Amino acid sequence: MEKSTPEGVSWIDGELARSKFRDERLGQRLRKIVAQLDGAMGETIPLACADWANTKAAYRFLSNEDVSEGEILAGHFASTGDRIRAAGGPILVVQDTTEFVYKRARPEEIGSLTYAPNKRNRDRLLTLHTVCGLLMHSSLAITTEGLPLGLVAIKFWTRSKFKGTTALKRRINTTRVPIESKESMRWLANMRQSSELIGDPDRCIHIGDRENDIYEFFCAAQEIGTNFLVRACVDRLAGEGDHTITDEMAEVTVQAHHTVEIRTKTGEVEQATVEIRYKRICVLPPVGKQKRYPALVLTVIHAEERKHPPHRAPVVWKLITNLEVNSAEEAIEKLSWYALRWKIEVFHHILKSGCKAEDAKLRTAERLVNLIAIFCLLSWRIFWTTMMNRAAPEAPPQLAFTTGEIKILDLVVKDRENQGSSKRTLSYYSMKVARLGG
Repeated sequence: MEKSTPEGVSWIDGELARSKFRDERLGQRLRKIVAQLDGAMGETIPLACADWANTKAAYRFLSNEDVSEGEILAGHFASTGDRIRAAGGPILVVQDTTEFVYKRARPEEIGSLTYAPNKRNRDRLLTLHTVCGLLMHSSLAITTEGLPLGLVAIKFWTRSKFKGTTALKRRINTTRVPIESKESMRWLANMRQSSELIGDPDRCIHIGDRENDIYEFFCAAQEIGTNFLVRACVDRLAGEGDHTITDEMAEVTVQAHHTVEIRTKTGEVEQATVEIRYKRICVLPPVGKQKRYPALVLTVIHAEERKHPPHRAPVVWKLITNLEVNSAEEAIEKLSWYALRWKIEVFHHILKSGCKAEDAKLRTAERLVNLIAIFCLLSWRIFWTTMMNRAAPEAPPQLAFTTGEIKILDLVVKDRENQGSSKRTLSYYSMKVARLGG
C-alpha cells in the first residue's frame, strides 16, 4: 500500500515534498509548523510552538497572502494520488460537508453559517442571532476495506449573510436555479477535482448522503466517465414520466435478505435483517430542467427492515447508482460500500476533537482556513495510522514510523511484563504511542 518510511525522513517530509510556494522559506516553515502541531496535538499555537519566535513565525505564515489551502495541501494531494495508484481494486471517494463554529466580537471577518435562537425577550418573543463560522466540503479516498488513503479534494467557504432555505423557497423555485449558482455545486467541483487527480475516473465510486442526490451530479459523472453511489432523497420521475421511482420499485419482488449490524443511540450494537430489491430504471431530470439534461438509466437499490424493535426506527436505505447490479451479492456489496461513508464523519470528528479546530482564536476566515488545512494533514495521519494498524497489525513498523521514532519509543515506553518484545510490528509500536496518551 505504501513504502516504508526511509531512514531519517519523517512522514511530514514525504507528505509535503511536493507542496510548492513562491518562497522556499514558506515550505520550510510549513514543515516546521506541522511538526510542532503534530507533537502537541490539540494544543494552541503558542503552546505547540513553545517560544515566542516560533509562535510569531507561525502566525505570520497563516496570515501570509502567498499562502492558501491549495499550496498547503498540494503535496498531500499528490501523495494521495500515489497511494491510490499503488492500491488495487475500486477506490471509494466519500464526500461530505462539515461546519466550524466560532465566537467572535467581529463575526463579519469570518462569515456566517446559520441562525440560532436567543433567549426570549421581554415580550416573550424568540429572537435569532447569526452563527459565525466556516464550512468545509472534503473528499476522502478510501479502499473498500476502509483504509483512508488521503484527501483528493477540498473546498472552504463562508457566507457574508445567511439566507435560510425556507425563506428562499417563498421567493423562488430552487429546482429551477442553475446548479452553478448554488452551494450544491461543491459536490460537482470536488468530483471533477478528484477525478482529475486520480487520473482513472472509471475506477472511482463517489459516495454521498441524501444531500448529494443532485441530478446535475449524476449527469456530470456520466460526462467524466466516473461512478457514483448516493443515498436517494428525491422521488424522481421514471419511465415515460407518468410514474416515479417509488412506484416502479413497489412492483419489484424481494430478491434477497441481508443481516446488518447497527448501533443504537445508546451505543449498543444490534442486528437488523433487511429486504433487498434492485432494478435498472430510466430516471428523468426535474421538470424545469428536462430541456437541459437527458434521461439516465440508473440502478436503484432498496434495503428496508420490515420488523424492528419499538425502541428504534426501521433501517431504510434507498440508494441510486450508475453501476450495474446483476445479483444479490452485487447489491449487498454496494450496501457495504455505502456503509463506509461514515469514514468521512470520523475524519471530521478527528479534526474537531483531536485537533480542536473550533478552539482556534484566529480572527479572519483566511487564517482559519490555512490552519484547518494543516489540521487536515494531521487528522488524516492519525486516521491512517489507526486504520492501518487494524488492517495490517503484523506489518513492519517502518510503514508508519522512522527509525529514530522507533528508537525513542523503545527508550521511553518500556515493555510490560506480559508483553513480549519478539514481534516488533506496527501494532506493537502503535500500542506504545497509545500508552503515551495518543
